[in-house]
Amino acid sequence: MQFQIDKCDNKARACTITTKHSTIQTPVFMPVGTVAAVKALDATDLETFLKPQIILGNTYHLYLRPGDEIISKMGKLQGFTQFKKSFLTDSGGFQAFSLSDNVKIDEGGITFRSHIDGSKHYFTPTKVLDIQYNLGSDIMMILDDLVALPATQERIRASIERTTRWAQVSIDYHRKNQNEGIGIEQNIFAIIQGGTDRAFRKKSANELCALDYDGFAIGGLSVGEANQDMYDTVEWTIQFMPEEKPRYLMGVGTPEDLVENVSRGIDMFDCVMPTRNARNGTLFTSFGKVSIKAARFKQDPLPIDPECNCMVCKTYSRAYLCHLFRAKELTYFRLATIHNLYYYLNLMEEMREAILEGKFDNFKSDFYDKRSVK
Repeated sequence: MQFQIDKCDNKARACTITTKHSTIQTPVFMPVGTVAAVKALDATDLETFLKPQIILGNTYHLYLRPGDEIISKMGKLQGFTQFKKSFLTDSGGFQAFSLSDNVKIDEGGITFRSHIDGSKHYFTPTKVLDIQYNLGSDIMMILDDLVALPATQERIRASIERTTRWAQVSIDYHRKNQNEGIGIEQNIFAIIQGGTDRAFRKKSANELCALDYDGFAIGGLSVGEANQDMYDTVEWTIQFMPEEKPRYLMGVGTPEDLVENVSRGIDMFDCVMPTRNARNGTLFTSFGKVSIKAARFKQDPLPIDPECNCMVCKTYSRAYLCHLFRAKELTYFRLATIHNLYYYLNLMEEMREAILEGKFDNFKSDFYDKRSVK
């Protein structure tokens, strides 16, 4: 992986990440394709209407179904899905924690039961990398010990200490495998933990960033804490992260979250919000959120967002989207998802352009001004 900083505007950064499969310009939002598909879309939709350079898959889900060995035989993720650009795969630690009733964490890894059939599985730092070697992802996340907030000081301390130990095992294993010709073109990111506690975040960041990782993520946020606490934690943590490597904030978030955290120096984001909200009838626009199921849209001839250039806004009316949603027509899910993801991806492009022009503060002010107009 190659990484370069193209321009900084205060703390906001425009960077370029080059992997085997694509060139990624940051700040970047990665659409979530948990089970090797962005919900309601296929590779043709992505390539034709959205053109993301990277999407996210999930190690936990793909390991359980269809199985990483099957994906490997089918040409890894690019061959299996026909999305030929880059993939980032989450380690699955969060899903093992959040989707299973019976989870046991020990020093070696995480024992969990499948949400599909109840079968028992054991994820270790090395096993999740073996799975991701089969998946062929361009960026692999390592196994970490995630803590839901609020949590006791003892639990957070145990989390970051275990995360560091697992990170050392992971990087040693990955570099050894690369020396043996395995995963040569795959990159590996560590995940900083510590809740909203500054001392713990500093400790976790310092320990992990001393290791030979290709990039670093901030994890364990947007899990119940207040937005301002999340922003403050990112701002505090980022000063301990290397400037010369990508910075990824996991599982965040709203358009406002993206703008705020780009302004603090984050390069990469993912979140299910644009796709999940689309399916639930909430559409994102330059002037805020729209609940398309509202009766006031039943005869509205305007596009979802008159400022949007997505295929949906250039073709269909609010009235039509309102009808599709109310009729429970499957076409609605595709069109709404295309619109919401286009909005998110375009938002990132606008921020990048503002950074390159040295006008990010103006962009941020305009972004909020549009939302204040009723």
